[in-house]
Amino acid sequence: VAAIASHTRENESVLLIPGLWMVGDVMRVLAHQLRDAGFTTETFSYRMLRAGLEANCRRLQQRISSSSHQRLHLVGHSLGGVLALQTLNRYPAAITGRVVCLGSPLLNTIAGRSLATSRIGSRMLGRTLPEAVFEHPLEIWRGAQDLGVVAGSVGAGLGMLVTRRLKRPHDGVVEIAETCLPGITDHIELRVNHLGLLLSKDAARQTAHFLHHGRFRHA
Repeated sequence: VAAIASHTRENESVLLIPGLWMVGDVMRVLAHQLRDAGFTTETFSYRMLRAGLEANCRRLQQRISSSSHQRLHLVGHSLGGVLALQTLNRYPAAITGRVVCLGSPLLNTIAGRSLATSRIGSRMLGRTLPEAVFEHPLEIWRGAQDLGVVAGSVGAGLGMLVTRRLKRPHDGVVEIAETCLPGITDHIELRVNHLGLLLSKDAARQTAHFLHHGRFRHA
């Protein structure tokens, strides 16, 4: 990753937003690789199960406002990417940087809908995901920020234990079609699964490249 960093961007920071059931520690690998690419990093923590969408959007906006960096980028994994975009829809001028979503169900989540059919599954989903994806879907990106989406195509993950309705290609949790929000700046598919989007060096390289240049490095 360090090879693509032209210089250390001291006034630029990346705020990492974890997905459902993901704690900050899971983001450490990606954070380390983005630091090697010249960015400082922070991780946003939020109550993804008990708090609703509006409360978490306000919390994220407050965290963004408290940043001392001149330029802040957002990188969200899965639900974290959805939360980032929902927040920017409510606070359009919140950041001057770019946004990368990693395996985010921006249009729908078949796995999530399957979980929601049971009482236990509904509790596992919490409040934010159903509100952000089912009740108030994004539909299209009209924000001023460059938006890049990275999707995985290795179908191995918890979503396959929840439903057999996942259509290939998918990352084991989210279908690639579910990540293709109209209006995004760039989209790329990588040979990784849902969790691998946080651990893969290739995913980190592509994320850093987009944050630097506003586009992915396509073969």
